[in-house]
Amino acid sequence: MQGEVHGEEAEIMDGREQRAPAPGRGGPVPSAGPRRPAPRGPLSAAVLDLVTAGPPPGTARGPVPGGPFPDPWGEDHQLALHLCYELHDRGLPGVHPGWEWDPVLLTLRRGLEDAFLAAVRAGTEPVPPLPELLEQLLTEPTDGSGPSHFLLAEGERRHAQEYLVHRSVYHLKEADPQLWVLPRIHGPAQAVLMAVAYDEYGAGRPDRAHCLLYARMMAAFGLDPAYGHYRDLVPAPMLAVVNLMTLFGLHRALRGAAVGQFAAIEITSSPGSARLARALERLGGGADGTLFYREHVEADAVHEQLVRRGVIEELLATEPELAPDIAFGIAAATLVGDRFAEHLLASWRAGRTSLRAPLAPLAHVAG
Repeated sequence: MQGEVHGEEAEIMDGREQRAPAPGRGGPVPSAGPRRPAPRGPLSAAVLDLVTAGPPPGTARGPVPGGPFPDPWGEDHQLALHLCYELHDRGLPGVHPGWEWDPVLLTLRRGLEDAFLAAVRAGTEPVPPLPELLEQLLTEPTDGSGPSHFLLAEGERRHAQEYLVHRSVYHLKEADPQLWVLPRIHGPAQAVLMAVAYDEYGAGRPDRAHCLLYARMMAAFGLDPAYGHYRDLVPAPMLAVVNLMTLFGLHRALRGAAVGQFAAIEITSSPGSARLARALERLGGGADGTLFYREHVEADAVHEQLVRRGVIEELLATEPELAPDIAFGIAAATLVGDRFAEHLLASWRAGRTSLRAPLAPLAHVAG
């Protein structure tokens, strides 16, 4: 049950003090580093048991651990997949880098991916035509029911802190998972996508990289900006958001879906970022606590045009057969985004934490 933590997980979280890191020359100073996450069931336990047993043996072994996969949206499945993907990204504490391409672990990962992808396809069928989906992305919903609306209208500081913790598993790596699509598309579409990504990494100014702006925002709200620090607290609905973009990015066969997922983020980001900037300012975020979202208001307004015309239209000019895949990527991104939003709002409106355990009291709040 979401919101309940038992056993080893509770011990890990009870000992974690949430504090505001002291600012340094390069920005906020994180804690010592990410802890190795606690398993949430047999699948994530199987992954952790494999990768923490030392270097991969490099020889044939027994049957592949894991499976069947009864709940692809569940905590155990999403954490297991997230752990597999982290080996292609920043790695896991104390885990030998050779596990990234271990055949036994890759076989398990493929089973996790297939089950997750099947669940996503089931949740998006039938996928509307691409022009219809793009038109929908350009139209802001009028019901005002999303998390940014909640935070602006009635959110408290604790809600903002929880939201930043959730999104940290994505924004502290920003566009890293999406960059895998770059060598898989060519011509003008590749060049324009690279231009958009260049902005995400600070446009040549390391201190303006969006992941560092996000870290500064976390510190301004009294949170630890260390990569992976809150991984044990982040539930499956948010892990699924990041797992989806990594899944699409790692597979050439899904490059159209990766472009669609990227488009869904860039096209819809600007209005929500404007609301979040106002909400975080209202909740005492200050300059550092709002800069990340203020930066995205203008940047993503430009990116929306670039992605639609410079990436999607140019890509379809050379590979028109990718249109259904791009449409699926948009629909899939919308699906996992909606599931995450529903989890947040249901938790907050019921008066409970949206994380897997409450944040510990803050020692102090950065100014």
